[in-house]
Amino acid sequence: MKRHPVRLAALVTLAWAFAGIVGGSNETAAQSAQPVSDITFTRNIAPILQRSCQRCHRPDGGAPMPLITYEQVRPWARSIKTRTGIGPHAGVMPPWFVEKNIGIQGFKQDPSLSDAEIAMIAKWVDFGAPRGNAADMPKPLDFANADKWQLGEPDLIVNSPEVVVPASGPDRWGSLGMVPTGLKEDRYVSSVEVREVNDIPIVGATSTVGGRYVFHHMIWATRVLSEVPENAELTTELVLGSGDAVTPWPVHEVGRNPDVFDDKSGRLLKAGSAITSDSVHLHSNGRDTKARLEVGFKFHPVGYKPTYRRSLSRQLGNGSDIDIKPMESGQQLHAYTVLQDHTKITSFEPHLHAPGMRMCLEAIWGFNIQTLSCAGYDHNWVRGYDYDDDHAPLLPRGTILHIIGYMDNSPTNKNVPDPRNWQGSGNRSVANMFIDLGMGLTLTEEQFQAEMAKRREKMKQEQKDVFIGCPLCNVAPRPTPTTTTTAPSTPPGAQR
Repeated sequence: MKRHPVRLAALVTLAWAFAGIVGGSNETAAQSAQPVSDITFTRNIAPILQRSCQRCHRPDGGAPMPLITYEQVRPWARSIKTRTGIGPHAGVMPPWFVEKNIGIQGFKQDPSLSDAEIAMIAKWVDFGAPRGNAADMPKPLDFANADKWQLGEPDLIVNSPEVVVPASGPDRWGSLGMVPTGLKEDRYVSSVEVREVNDIPIVGATSTVGGRYVFHHMIWATRVLSEVPENAELTTELVLGSGDAVTPWPVHEVGRNPDVFDDKSGRLLKAGSAITSDSVHLHSNGRDTKARLEVGFKFHPVGYKPTYRRSLSRQLGNGSDIDIKPMESGQQLHAYTVLQDHTKITSFEPHLHAPGMRMCLEAIWGFNIQTLSCAGYDHNWVRGYDYDDDHAPLLPRGTILHIIGYMDNSPTNKNVPDPRNWQGSGNRSVANMFIDLGMGLTLTEEQFQAEMAKRREKMKQEQKDVFIGCPLCNVAPRPTPTTTTTAPSTPPGAQR
């Protein structure tokens, strides 16, 4: 129903005048007609959209509509209120699913809105979404030469072969073949970003992320072809036994954000290497589509050497005995692993399939159990969450990592095609996976103690008794051993 501005103003005036009478206020009707909020688009809403929305919601962006001007935003006001206010679940905008009432809250590249900003948007909409004073409008962002790489122009871009995916058909898995990087010297990578380039038109395209792309995921690595045979299967044993000839990289998934590696742990891309994958998942989206992947690497300066090693004991998941019952919500999956080394966890990345609703990551150290992070899950828009360096969990060897997956295989979950079916493990979206694809670093004893010393100082500054993700931070540090030349007062043989 179209709202008439004069009628709306009259109703607001009447409501507040009545409120003044009931409350026994002596204010005049004119005074009580003043709105409780002077929130406007130009002063309050536009800055939020610029920070968290317009990278996608702009002309030629990945979103179905631009949200730049008041005229563009106003028709979508109620939808914006709804989508920003549904919590960290599938469908929330911006797509950031970390639960803010539990666990660690310091993350890189966090576009999410605060509770105050969500409430502000709701109030703005409820009071008619006023435009405000044009002088309050922030300077518009410049999209004329907008870089479509989220992290800026890469130092090296490698293109996959182009594929053609029919409008309708079964999902496909396989290899795209070896794609040489052309790199002439070894370089350490500071970040990597994978994006799909296709011929789906922006205007009139489907509004779902899954409908905008045909590459659902790619599990990939780089290998030096002169050292590792092209037909060698990409296994954990091959990676561990290859030295630096094989380097695994974070999984690419639909809607996923780029990966920024810890400053002290760049990942090695060797000269003469090629991108390889035995698991490229292609998914029809209702339109014959030509597409390719572009892999963008940003390098550390020449001469950079990493301080920390990438953790090889961070594998956490369960694909062998997944049992998801039909027509039932509130189901759980569990998986555990024991850290073999002191570890700094740098990211958390839940990976489930269509029944997946959320995942939590716990650290168990003796009687100490800490929930590190919980996040909702959207199978159409997979996210990885990189911890801020001073919030990344510091866990001693022997810590048990535990993930809990929360599954909904009932008619209330619209992602599930037919909830009457039992689900087990498998690659297809109608089957299921249960993995934390997050990354970590292996620390020596000296590095671990040095990192904890910095956390203890931060605890002191912030007057904290507990630092989530560092179970030993509130334990007194060991005294530094000292040497002495004084002869023992008790003969060695008499010591007990």
